[in-house]
Amino acid sequence: MASTIQIRVDDDLKAKSDKLFRELGTDTTSAVRMFLTQAVANNGFPFEIKKKTANPYVTLTEDEFLDKLEVSRRHAEQGLVRDADEVISDMRDKYGL
Repeated sequence: MASTIQIRVDDDLKAKSDKLFRELGTDTTSAVRMFLTQAVANNGFPFEIKKKTANPYVTLTEDEFLDKLEVSRRHAEQGLVRDADEVISDMRDKYGL
């Protein structure tokens, strides 16, 4: 006997996951089945779930700050920069935001 599981997800997430799994040679239903099978086999999530503990706002020393500023200046001089709107757009596309 087989049971049915229904879940609701955002349309964009569904479309992106369908595309990803199709590119991997499977479909979303099979991928969910694989996830559940691996969860049971691992007696938990089949991947690591952790909370970030590092503080991204740690104060830099003056020398560290000046070093980062110098690297930024060199990148700007070499044209190794991107428009902030483009970066934000890429992040939204990549992470489905």
